[in-house]
Amino acid sequence: MSLKTLPPGFHDALEFRLVEALFGRRARRFSRGAVLPDGPLAFTSRHKPMPLSELEQMMVLTAAAGNTGWHYMITRHARYAPHLSNYSAAAGGRTFPSAAGFHTSEVFFTDDNGVYFFATRDAPALAQRTADGSIDIEALLEAHRARIRKLADGRLHIPAEEPYMEGHNTWCVNRSGSLLVIPVADVAQHLIATLCFLVQNGCCIFDDIHGEQIAGMEQFGDLVDVANSFPLSFVEQYALTEVTAELATSCYAGMLMLQAMGLGGWMFDGIDRHVVLGASGDPNVPGLGFRYDTNDLWALPNPTGLPGVFEGYCPPHYPDMRAAVSAFVQRKFGPGGPFNPATPGPWRESSRVRSSAQFHSEEFQACVALMCQYIYDRFGKFPGHVPSIFILNYLQAHHLELEFYDRHFQPGAYLQTHAQHMERWHSEESA
Repeated sequence: MSLKTLPPGFHDALEFRLVEALFGRRARRFSRGAVLPDGPLAFTSRHKPMPLSELEQMMVLTAAAGNTGWHYMITRHARYAPHLSNYSAAAGGRTFPSAAGFHTSEVFFTDDNGVYFFATRDAPALAQRTADGSIDIEALLEAHRARIRKLADGRLHIPAEEPYMEGHNTWCVNRSGSLLVIPVADVAQHLIATLCFLVQNGCCIFDDIHGEQIAGMEQFGDLVDVANSFPLSFVEQYALTEVTAELATSCYAGMLMLQAMGLGGWMFDGIDRHVVLGASGDPNVPGLGFRYDTNDLWALPNPTGLPGVFEGYCPPHYPDMRAAVSAFVQRKFGPGGPFNPATPGPWRESSRVRSSAQFHSEEFQACVALMCQYIYDRFGKFPGHVPSIFILNYLQAHHLELEFYDRHFQPGAYLQTHAQHMERWHSEESA
């Protein structure tokens, strides 16, 4: 499709001002086809639910999890200069940030037609910028469309009732016509990345929960200061907090796009994450179908991954934590990785820059793996006391029912892009 044949709303979105998106952002929950049966804002839409077009969907998805070109890496650390800092795990950058460039999350989504996986974490540079910094948005969207993998037919089944979702969401979430975006974090991999970060900087951990040091760490005295270590609980909470920021900013980036496009929707966390992942315990509500384990020592089930699609860097997807650490190192230094000399990049001498990073030696990997395996053996899972796989925020996008807002709100309840959406994006339907 040529840019000349794209709807006018597409061009409007490209020219929309960031300031308007920031100050015009609101949770606008009432979609076409919705019913609010009672209370002071009771209303029944006279329209049928209206799914997003393929173009609209790609705009939202690419805003929430799009690859934006090559990641610039972390430039310098005095401890091991002149080597390039070797923290990052992805060569590509995305529309949302990740701590030290770890990028351990991916996005799933569902609409009326199915459940999908949108893999951008390890994509090469899908955005090719010109010398003036501009980008071909149409080509970018097409490149991202190719990264969508359909997992199942039909909308993801989430009963519109408690305890599956919060009571205030039962009337408006995952309804017909809506797009529900579900960022999912691999906390297990993120913790491995965090431990690599610590070892690279001469640090390690001790088990403050059980009040014990990790046996065998003294053999790595040339790498880490065993006498000056971080508490395990702190490091695991740190990893969970970092992925939480990653998930939230993904949804926030998508929500800013909703304002530019004139779509309704909002970011929220009011669907039970175990229900979505597949650990509801109800066979009639399989969610995304992630594998999970239970243990009498754990308060909650622990999802570990969706086999063949999104597998956490921990058993049972790897035989042990040494294998998981090796896989993580391969992600960083292997083909397509950020520190592989053959991976293209943004620098004039990209091969020289990438190859300057220090490889994680066998001793280095053994040090990280010892800590990882200790956690797994001591707690029965990895990480030890936070989830292996985690969900926090969701982003929903839908066509807004303007008549609800005109009826119950003062003027200004929605933006000009919302007011003109049908005319600018769906001229045939609005005629």
